[in-house]
Amino acid sequence: MGTTAGQQLRALFYVVPPGESSFRTLDEVPDYVEKSIPFFIAFIVLEFAVSWVQQRKLPGRINDGISSLSLGILSRLPDVLFRSVDLVSYVYVWNNYKLFELPWDSHWTWYLTFLGVDFAYYWFHRVSHEVNILWAAHQVHHSSEDYNLFTALRQSCLQRYTSWMFNLPMALFIPPSVFAVHLQFNLLYQFWIHTEVITNIGPLEWILNTPSHHRVHHGRNPYCIDKNYGGTLIIWDRIFGAFEAEDAKVVYGLTHPVNSFEPILLQLRPLAHIWNTFWATPGFCNKLSVIFKGPGWGPGKPRLGLPEEIPAVTGNEVPFNPSVPAYLNCYAVVHFAVIMELYIDLLATVTTLSQQTILLRIGIIILSLTSFGFLMESRPKAGILEIIRCAVFLGAYKIGYLRNQLSLLDYAYESWIPVAFCHFSEFEHLI
Repeated sequence: MGTTAGQQLRALFYVVPPGESSFRTLDEVPDYVEKSIPFFIAFIVLEFAVSWVQQRKLPGRINDGISSLSLGILSRLPDVLFRSVDLVSYVYVWNNYKLFELPWDSHWTWYLTFLGVDFAYYWFHRVSHEVNILWAAHQVHHSSEDYNLFTALRQSCLQRYTSWMFNLPMALFIPPSVFAVHLQFNLLYQFWIHTEVITNIGPLEWILNTPSHHRVHHGRNPYCIDKNYGGTLIIWDRIFGAFEAEDAKVVYGLTHPVNSFEPILLQLRPLAHIWNTFWATPGFCNKLSVIFKGPGWGPGKPRLGLPEEIPAVTGNEVPFNPSVPAYLNCYAVVHFAVIMELYIDLLATVTTLSQQTILLRIGIIILSLTSFGFLMESRPKAGILEIIRCAVFLGAYKIGYLRNQLSLLDYAYESWIPVAFCHFSEFEHLI
Protein backbone atom coordinates (compact mmCIF):
# COMPACT_ATOMS: atom_id res chain seq x y z
CA MET A 1 0.00 0.00 0.00
CA GLY A 2 1.39 3.37 -0.96
CA THR A 3 1.70 6.52 1.11
CA THR A 4 1.43 10.11 0.03
CA ALA A 5 4.33 12.52 0.37
CA GLY A 6 2.40 14.36 3.06
CA GLN A 7 1.87 11.21 5.09
CA GLN A 8 5.52 10.27 4.72
CA LEU A 9 6.62 13.71 5.91
CA ARG A 10 4.28 13.59 8.89
CA ALA A 11 5.53 10.09 9.74
CA LEU A 12 8.91 11.67 10.57
CA PHE A 13 7.19 13.58 13.38
CA TYR A 14 4.79 10.81 14.48
CA VAL A 15 1.73 12.80 13.41
CA VAL A 16 0.03 10.27 11.13
CA PRO A 17 -3.32 9.59 12.88
CA PRO A 18 -4.75 6.09 13.41
CA GLY A 19 -7.17 6.43 10.51
CA GLU A 20 -4.25 6.81 8.08
CA SER A 21 -1.88 4.24 9.59
CA SER A 22 -3.98 1.25 10.61
CA PHE A 23 -3.72 -1.93 8.52
CA ARG A 24 -5.38 -5.32 8.71
CA THR A 25 -2.32 -7.39 7.75
CA LEU A 26 1.42 -7.05 8.10
CA ASP A 27 1.89 -7.18 4.33
CA GLU A 28 -0.18 -4.00 3.94
CA VAL A 29 2.10 -1.94 6.19
CA PRO A 30 4.25 0.44 4.09
CA ASP A 31 8.02 0.56 4.48
CA TYR A 32 7.96 4.05 5.97
CA VAL A 33 11.69 4.00 6.69
CA GLU A 34 12.77 3.24 3.13
CA LYS A 35 10.32 5.78 1.71
CA SER A 36 11.76 8.43 4.04
CA ILE A 37 15.21 8.44 2.40
CA PRO A 38 14.41 11.49 0.17
CA PHE A 39 13.16 13.37 3.24
CA PHE A 40 16.32 12.47 5.16
CA ILE A 41 18.37 14.03 2.38
CA ALA A 42 16.13 17.11 2.16
CA PHE A 43 16.28 17.76 5.91
CA ILE A 44 20.06 17.30 5.98
CA VAL A 45 20.38 19.93 3.24
CA LEU A 46 18.00 22.20 5.16
CA GLU A 47 20.00 21.74 8.36
CA PHE A 48 23.19 22.74 6.55
CA ALA A 49 21.49 25.84 5.14
CA VAL A 50 19.98 26.91 8.48
CA SER A 51 23.27 26.34 10.32
CA TRP A 52 25.12 28.44 7.76
CA VAL A 53 22.58 31.28 8.08
CA GLN A 54 22.55 31.13 11.88
CA GLN A 55 26.24 30.64 12.65
CA ARG A 56 28.10 30.93 9.33
CA LYS A 57 29.38 27.40 9.74
CA LEU A 58 28.35 23.94 8.65
CA PRO A 59 26.96 21.52 11.27
CA GLY A 60 29.47 18.75 10.60
CA ARG A 61 32.47 17.42 8.69
CA ILE A 62 32.71 15.44 5.47
CA ASN A 63 34.62 12.53 6.99
CA ASP A 64 32.28 12.16 9.97
CA GLY A 65 29.19 12.56 7.78
CA ILE A 66 30.30 9.85 5.35
CA SER A 67 31.14 7.60 8.31
CA SER A 68 27.64 8.08 9.76
CA LEU A 69 25.96 7.37 6.43
CA SER A 70 28.18 4.32 5.91
CA LEU A 71 27.12 2.91 9.27
CA GLY A 72 23.50 3.63 8.42
CA ILE A 73 23.79 1.71 5.15
CA LEU A 74 25.50 -1.23 6.87
CA SER A 75 22.77 -1.37 9.51
CA ARG A 76 20.11 -1.80 6.80
CA LEU A 77 21.91 -4.35 4.63
CA PRO A 78 20.68 -7.37 6.68
CA ASP A 79 17.11 -6.35 5.76
CA VAL A 80 17.99 -7.01 2.12
CA LEU A 81 18.62 -10.69 2.90
CA PHE A 82 16.38 -11.39 5.88
CA ARG A 83 13.13 -10.16 7.33
CA SER A 84 13.54 -7.98 10.41
CA VAL A 85 14.25 -10.07 13.50
CA ASP A 86 11.91 -7.72 15.43
CA LEU A 87 9.01 -8.73 13.19
CA VAL A 88 9.92 -12.41 12.83
CA SER A 89 10.10 -12.95 16.59
CA TYR A 90 6.99 -10.84 17.19
CA VAL A 91 4.92 -12.76 14.61
CA TYR A 92 6.10 -16.08 16.04
CA VAL A 93 4.93 -15.19 19.54
CA TRP A 94 1.67 -13.74 18.17
CA ASN A 95 0.89 -16.87 16.16
CA ASN A 96 1.72 -19.32 18.93
CA TYR A 97 1.21 -17.65 22.31
CA LYS A 98 -1.16 -14.66 22.06
CA LEU A 99 -3.58 -14.42 24.97
CA PHE A 100 -6.20 -12.33 23.19
CA GLU A 101 -6.44 -10.09 20.12
CA LEU A 102 -7.06 -6.36 20.28
CA PRO A 103 -8.87 -4.97 17.20
CA TRP A 104 -6.41 -3.74 14.58
CA ASP A 105 -8.65 -0.82 13.54
CA SER A 106 -9.33 0.56 17.03
CA HIS A 107 -7.93 3.95 17.95
CA TRP A 108 -7.41 2.64 21.49
CA THR A 109 -5.21 -0.15 20.14
CA TRP A 110 -3.21 2.38 18.11
CA TYR A 111 -2.52 4.65 21.11
CA LEU A 112 -1.81 1.74 23.46
CA THR A 113 0.75 0.44 20.96
CA PHE A 114 2.29 3.92 20.70
CA LEU A 115 2.88 3.88 24.48
CA GLY A 116 3.95 0.23 24.53
CA VAL A 117 6.56 0.56 21.76
CA ASP A 118 8.00 3.71 23.31
CA PHE A 119 8.09 2.15 26.80
CA ALA A 120 9.83 -0.95 25.44
CA TYR A 121 12.30 1.22 23.56
CA TYR A 122 13.07 3.20 26.73
CA TRP A 123 14.06 0.07 28.65
CA PHE A 124 15.96 -1.47 25.77
CA HIS A 125 17.86 1.80 25.33
CA ARG A 126 18.60 2.09 29.04
CA VAL A 127 19.79 -1.51 29.30
CA SER A 128 21.98 -0.94 26.22
CA HIS A 129 23.87 1.68 28.22
CA GLU A 130 24.05 -0.38 31.41
CA VAL A 131 25.03 -3.84 30.08
CA ASN A 132 28.48 -3.99 28.52
CA ILE A 133 27.77 -6.52 25.77
CA LEU A 134 24.74 -4.49 24.62
CA TRP A 135 26.69 -1.25 24.87
CA ALA A 136 29.29 -2.73 22.52
CA ALA A 137 26.63 -2.60 19.81
CA HIS A 138 24.89 0.63 20.80
CA GLN A 139 28.09 2.65 21.20
CA VAL A 140 28.31 2.87 17.40
CA HIS A 141 25.48 5.42 17.50
CA HIS A 142 27.37 7.50 20.07
CA SER A 143 30.76 7.37 18.36
CA SER A 144 30.32 10.56 16.31
CA GLU A 145 31.95 13.69 17.70
CA ASP A 146 29.54 15.82 15.67
CA TYR A 147 25.83 16.16 16.38
CA ASN A 148 23.67 16.58 13.32
CA LEU A 149 21.11 14.73 11.23
CA PHE A 150 23.86 12.51 9.82
CA THR A 151 24.33 11.21 13.37
CA ALA A 152 20.73 9.99 13.44
CA LEU A 153 21.54 7.59 10.61
CA ARG A 154 24.63 6.25 12.41
CA GLN A 155 23.28 2.88 13.52
CA SER A 156 24.63 -0.49 14.61
CA CYS A 157 24.35 -3.73 12.61
CA LEU A 158 24.21 -5.75 15.82
CA GLN A 159 21.76 -3.84 17.99
CA ARG A 160 18.64 -5.31 16.34
CA TYR A 161 19.61 -8.79 17.55
CA THR A 162 18.93 -7.81 21.16
CA SER A 163 16.17 -5.18 20.88
CA TRP A 164 13.51 -7.67 19.71
CA MET A 165 13.04 -9.32 23.09
CA PHE A 166 11.82 -6.10 24.72
CA ASN A 167 8.83 -5.97 22.36
CA LEU A 168 7.62 -9.54 22.83
CA PRO A 169 5.14 -8.88 25.70
CA MET A 170 3.07 -6.79 23.29
CA ALA A 171 2.84 -9.77 20.93
CA LEU A 172 0.55 -11.44 23.46
CA PHE A 173 -2.31 -9.10 22.50
CA ILE A 174 -1.35 -6.42 19.91
CA PRO A 175 -1.63 -7.39 16.21
CA PRO A 176 1.67 -7.41 14.28
CA SER A 177 0.40 -4.89 11.71
CA VAL A 178 -0.16 -2.29 14.42
CA PHE A 179 3.19 -3.03 16.05
CA ALA A 180 5.04 -2.75 12.71
CA VAL A 181 3.67 0.76 12.12
CA HIS A 182 4.76 2.07 15.52
CA LEU A 183 8.13 0.34 15.37
CA GLN A 184 8.87 2.45 12.28
CA PHE A 185 7.29 5.67 13.55
CA ASN A 186 9.28 5.48 16.80
CA LEU A 187 12.50 5.11 14.80
CA LEU A 188 11.63 7.87 12.34
CA TYR A 189 10.74 10.35 15.10
CA GLN A 190 14.25 10.05 16.47
CA PHE A 191 15.74 11.36 13.21
CA TRP A 192 14.85 15.04 13.57
CA ILE A 193 15.97 15.38 17.21
CA HIS A 194 19.62 14.92 16.18
CA THR A 195 20.32 18.58 15.49
CA GLU A 196 21.74 21.72 17.09
CA VAL A 197 19.76 24.20 14.97
CA ILE A 198 16.62 23.70 17.10
CA THR A 199 17.21 24.97 20.62
CA ASN A 200 13.90 24.63 22.50
CA ILE A 201 10.28 23.82 21.63
CA GLY A 202 8.60 25.30 24.69
CA PRO A 203 6.06 23.38 26.84
CA LEU A 204 6.43 20.26 24.68
CA GLU A 205 9.86 19.81 26.31
CA TRP A 206 7.98 18.41 29.33
CA ILE A 207 6.45 15.54 27.36
CA LEU A 208 8.42 14.85 24.17
CA ASN A 209 11.99 13.86 23.56
CA THR A 210 13.45 16.92 21.85
CA PRO A 211 16.76 18.02 20.33
CA SER A 212 17.72 19.64 23.63
CA HIS A 213 17.05 16.48 25.64
CA HIS A 214 18.78 14.24 23.13
CA ARG A 215 21.85 16.47 22.91
CA VAL A 216 22.36 15.68 26.59
CA HIS A 217 22.04 11.97 25.85
CA HIS A 218 24.83 12.18 23.26
CA GLY A 219 27.17 14.18 25.49
CA ARG A 220 30.30 12.89 27.16
CA ASN A 221 30.19 15.58 29.85
CA PRO A 222 29.89 13.89 33.26
CA TYR A 223 26.42 15.41 33.77
CA CYS A 224 25.23 13.84 30.49
CA ILE A 225 26.29 10.24 31.09
CA ASP A 226 23.40 7.74 31.22
CA LYS A 227 20.65 10.34 30.91
CA ASN A 228 17.58 10.90 28.69
CA TYR A 229 16.97 7.47 27.19
CA GLY A 230 13.54 8.29 25.77
CA GLY A 231 12.58 7.60 22.15
CA THR A 232 9.50 9.71 21.42
CA LEU A 233 8.48 10.61 24.98
CA ILE A 234 10.66 12.04 27.74
CA ILE A 235 8.13 11.15 30.47
CA TRP A 236 9.75 7.77 31.13
CA ASP A 237 13.04 9.47 32.08
CA ARG A 238 11.18 11.85 34.37
CA ILE A 239 9.33 8.93 36.01
CA PHE A 240 12.35 6.64 36.41
CA GLY A 241 14.90 9.28 37.46
CA ALA A 242 17.10 9.43 34.35
CA PHE A 243 16.17 12.93 33.15
CA GLU A 244 18.73 15.73 32.89
CA ALA A 245 18.11 19.16 31.36
CA GLU A 246 20.65 20.67 28.98
CA ASP A 247 23.02 22.94 30.90
CA ALA A 248 26.73 23.35 30.14
CA LYS A 249 27.75 23.15 26.48
CA VAL A 250 27.60 19.53 25.41
CA VAL A 251 30.74 17.83 24.05
CA TYR A 252 29.71 14.90 21.89
CA GLY A 253 31.06 11.40 21.44
CA LEU A 254 32.34 8.57 23.59
CA THR A 255 34.20 9.12 26.85
CA HIS A 256 37.02 7.12 25.24
CA PRO A 257 36.83 8.00 21.51
CA VAL A 258 37.41 5.25 18.95
CA ASN A 259 39.11 7.70 16.53
CA SER A 260 38.12 6.00 13.31
CA PHE A 261 35.83 6.50 10.33
CA GLU A 262 36.08 2.89 9.16
CA PRO A 263 32.62 1.30 9.61
CA ILE A 264 33.66 -2.32 10.23
CA LEU A 265 36.22 -1.31 12.84
CA LEU A 266 33.63 0.89 14.58
CA GLN A 267 31.31 -2.11 14.79
CA LEU A 268 33.84 -4.67 16.03
CA ARG A 269 36.48 -2.91 18.14
CA PRO A 270 34.28 -2.74 21.30
CA LEU A 271 33.62 -6.47 21.04
CA ALA A 272 37.35 -7.10 20.77
CA HIS A 273 37.86 -4.96 23.89
CA ILE A 274 35.30 -7.04 25.82
CA TRP A 275 36.95 -10.25 24.62
CA ASN A 276 40.39 -9.12 25.78
CA THR A 277 39.07 -7.80 29.10
CA PHE A 278 37.13 -11.03 29.70
CA TRP A 279 40.27 -13.18 29.45
CA ALA A 280 42.41 -10.71 31.38
CA THR A 281 40.00 -10.51 34.34
CA PRO A 282 40.52 -13.16 37.04
CA GLY A 283 37.62 -15.13 38.50
CA PHE A 284 34.56 -16.67 36.81
CA CYS A 285 32.07 -14.26 38.40
CA ASN A 286 34.23 -11.30 37.44
CA LYS A 287 34.41 -12.56 33.87
CA LEU A 288 30.59 -12.67 33.73
CA SER A 289 30.51 -9.17 35.19
CA VAL A 290 32.68 -7.94 32.31
CA ILE A 291 29.90 -9.01 29.97
CA PHE A 292 26.74 -8.17 31.92
CA LYS A 293 27.63 -5.18 34.10
CA GLY A 294 28.22 -1.64 32.90
CA PRO A 295 31.02 -0.61 30.54
CA GLY A 296 32.69 1.28 33.41
CA TRP A 297 32.68 -1.68 35.78
CA GLY A 298 35.83 -3.28 37.18
CA PRO A 299 36.54 -5.60 40.11
CA GLY A 300 35.58 -3.90 43.36
CA LYS A 301 33.51 -1.20 41.62
CA PRO A 302 29.72 -0.63 41.59
CA ARG A 303 27.69 -2.17 38.73
CA LEU A 304 27.89 0.96 36.55
CA GLY A 305 31.40 1.97 37.56
CA LEU A 306 32.59 5.00 39.48
CA PRO A 307 31.30 8.44 38.33
CA GLU A 308 34.59 10.06 39.34
CA GLU A 309 36.39 7.94 36.73
CA ILE A 310 34.49 9.57 33.85
CA PRO A 311 37.05 11.71 32.00
CA ALA A 312 36.62 15.43 32.65
CA VAL A 313 35.52 17.69 29.80
CA THR A 314 37.41 20.95 29.35
CA GLY A 315 35.55 22.32 26.34
CA ASN A 316 38.78 22.35 24.35
CA GLU A 317 38.47 18.80 23.03
CA VAL A 318 39.50 18.45 19.39
CA PRO A 319 37.54 15.89 17.32
CA PHE A 320 39.43 13.23 15.43
CA ASN A 321 40.03 14.86 12.05
CA PRO A 322 43.00 13.59 10.01
CA SER A 323 44.28 16.05 7.44
CA VAL A 324 43.71 14.94 3.84
CA PRO A 325 43.91 16.95 0.61
CA ALA A 326 40.71 18.71 -0.42
CA TYR A 327 40.57 16.77 -3.67
CA LEU A 328 40.41 13.49 -1.72
CA ASN A 329 37.40 14.77 0.21
CA CYS A 330 35.74 15.63 -3.12
CA TYR A 331 36.70 12.21 -4.46
CA ALA A 332 35.18 10.48 -1.43
CA VAL A 333 31.95 12.47 -1.70
CA VAL A 334 31.49 11.70 -5.42
CA HIS A 335 32.23 8.00 -5.09
CA PHE A 336 30.13 7.71 -1.95
CA ALA A 337 27.23 9.20 -3.91
CA VAL A 338 27.69 6.43 -6.50
CA ILE A 339 27.55 3.77 -3.77
CA MET A 340 24.53 5.45 -2.20
CA GLU A 341 22.75 5.26 -5.56
CA LEU A 342 23.70 1.59 -5.82
CA TYR A 343 22.31 0.96 -2.33
CA ILE A 344 19.01 2.73 -3.06
CA ASP A 345 18.70 0.82 -6.34
CA LEU A 346 19.36 -2.45 -4.48
CA LEU A 347 16.51 -1.72 -2.06
CA ALA A 348 14.18 -0.89 -4.94
CA THR A 349 14.97 -3.95 -7.07
CA VAL A 350 15.87 -6.65 -4.53
CA THR A 351 12.80 -8.76 -5.31
CA THR A 352 13.82 -9.00 -8.98
CA LEU A 353 17.48 -9.89 -8.43
CA SER A 354 19.15 -13.28 -8.09
CA GLN A 355 20.75 -14.21 -4.76
CA GLN A 356 24.17 -14.13 -6.45
CA THR A 357 23.63 -10.56 -7.69
CA ILE A 358 22.36 -9.41 -4.30
CA LEU A 359 25.37 -10.87 -2.48
CA LEU A 360 27.79 -9.37 -4.99
CA ARG A 361 26.25 -5.92 -4.64
CA ILE A 362 26.31 -6.14 -0.84
CA GLY A 363 29.98 -7.17 -1.01
CA ILE A 364 30.83 -4.20 -3.26
CA ILE A 365 28.99 -1.82 -0.92
CA ILE A 366 30.86 -3.11 2.15
CA LEU A 367 34.22 -3.02 0.33
CA SER A 368 33.53 0.54 -0.83
CA LEU A 369 32.50 1.86 2.57
CA THR A 370 35.59 0.28 4.12
CA SER A 371 37.83 1.82 1.49
CA PHE A 372 36.33 5.28 2.01
CA GLY A 373 37.02 4.97 5.74
CA PHE A 374 40.66 4.12 4.99
CA LEU A 375 40.98 7.13 2.67
CA MET A 376 39.53 9.58 5.18
CA GLU A 377 41.89 8.33 7.88
CA SER A 378 44.99 8.44 5.65
CA ARG A 379 45.50 4.79 6.52
CA PRO A 380 48.49 2.87 5.11
CA LYS A 381 47.63 1.06 1.88
CA ALA A 382 44.41 3.08 1.51
CA GLY A 383 45.41 3.76 -2.09
CA ILE A 384 45.84 0.11 -3.09
CA LEU A 385 42.57 -0.84 -1.39
CA GLU A 386 40.79 1.88 -3.35
CA ILE A 387 42.34 0.68 -6.62
CA ILE A 388 41.15 -2.86 -5.87
CA ARG A 389 37.69 -1.52 -5.06
CA CYS A 390 37.47 0.40 -8.32
CA ALA A 391 38.63 -2.63 -10.30
CA VAL A 392 36.03 -4.87 -8.64
CA PHE A 393 33.31 -2.28 -9.18
CA LEU A 394 34.19 -1.82 -12.84
CA GLY A 395 34.39 -5.57 -13.43
CA ALA A 396 30.97 -6.16 -11.90
CA TYR A 397 29.58 -3.23 -13.88
CA LYS A 398 30.97 -4.48 -17.18
CA ILE A 399 29.56 -8.00 -16.84
CA GLY A 400 26.12 -6.69 -15.92
CA TYR A 401 25.88 -7.23 -12.16
CA LEU A 402 25.42 -3.52 -11.47
CA ARG A 403 22.91 -1.10 -12.89
CA ASN A 404 23.58 2.61 -12.56
CA GLN A 405 22.02 5.68 -14.12
CA LEU A 406 25.37 7.46 -14.49
CA SER A 407 26.15 6.78 -18.14
CA LEU A 408 29.77 7.97 -17.88
CA LEU A 409 30.47 5.94 -14.77
CA ASP A 410 32.37 3.15 -16.51
CA TYR A 411 34.58 5.66 -18.32
CA ALA A 412 35.35 7.43 -15.05
CA TYR A 413 36.41 4.18 -13.39
CA GLU A 414 38.36 3.02 -16.44
CA SER A 415 40.32 6.25 -16.58
CA TRP A 416 40.95 6.34 -12.81
CA ILE A 417 42.40 2.84 -12.43
CA PRO A 418 45.39 3.15 -14.86
CA VAL A 419 46.16 6.66 -13.59
CA ALA A 420 46.13 5.36 -10.03
CA PHE A 421 48.45 2.48 -10.90
CA CYS A 422 50.87 4.77 -12.74
CA HIS A 423 51.00 7.24 -9.86
CA PHE A 424 50.42 4.91 -6.96
CA SER A 425 53.51 5.98 -4.99
CA GLU A 426 52.54 9.64 -5.27
CA PHE A 427 48.95 8.85 -4.30
CA GLU A 428 50.08 6.94 -1.23
CA HIS A 429 52.36 9.81 -0.25
CA LEU A 430 49.57 12.37 -0.53
CA ILE A 431 47.18 10.50 1.72
